[in-house]
Amino acid sequence: MRTQPSTDDDRQIRRLFEQFMQAWTAGDAQAFGACFTEDSDYVSYDGTRAVGRAQHQHNHDRLFRGVLAGSALVGELESIRHIAPGAAIIHGTASVLMPWRSHLPKRRLSRQSVVVVRTDQGWRITAIHNGRVRPITVPDPDALPSRMSRLMNRTAHRLGIGHHRATAHL
Repeated sequence: MRTQPSTDDDRQIRRLFEQFMQAWTAGDAQAFGACFTEDSDYVSYDGTRAVGRAQHQHNHDRLFRGVLAGSALVGELESIRHIAPGAAIIHGTASVLMPWRSHLPKRRLSRQSVVVVRTDQGWRITAIHNGRVRPITVPDPDALPSRMSRLMNRTAHRLGIGHHRATAHL
C-alpha cells in the first residue's frame, strides 16, 4: 500500500536524515540516539544487530570516542516511500569520512535502508540496515561461473553430499 506523501512529512524526514549525519559528525552519541525510537533495530554493515536506542547510543559513544573519533558521516537521502500513515521507508547513501582523508574511498560507500515512523517527538528511525555498496553482476546462465555451479551441483548430487541430502531427512 502506498500512501501520498505530505510535503511537511517529507521535509521532517529529510531533516531527520540530516540530524543523523550531523550527530555522527559532531561525535554526539546522545543526539545520535535521539534519532531512534526506544525499541529500534540497527543492523550494521558487518551484519551485527543492536536493539534499542540505549544500545545504539552506547555503541556509538564508544565508536565516537574510539575508532571513529573525529570522523564525519557524509551522504544523501535517495528516496522516501510512504507505506502507511506515519510510516515510511527511506534509502540513503552515506560513508564515514575519516579525519585524515579529503575524499571518500569508493569501497567505504554504504546504503542505508531505513524505516521511519512518526512519533509524539517527530519522525524517528525504528529500523536501519546499513550495507556496503559493492555491486556485482549477475552472471549469465551460460557464463563460466554458472556452468561451474551446475557442474558442482551435479557432482554433489552424484556423491550424495550437500543440502539436497540433508533436507531429504527433514
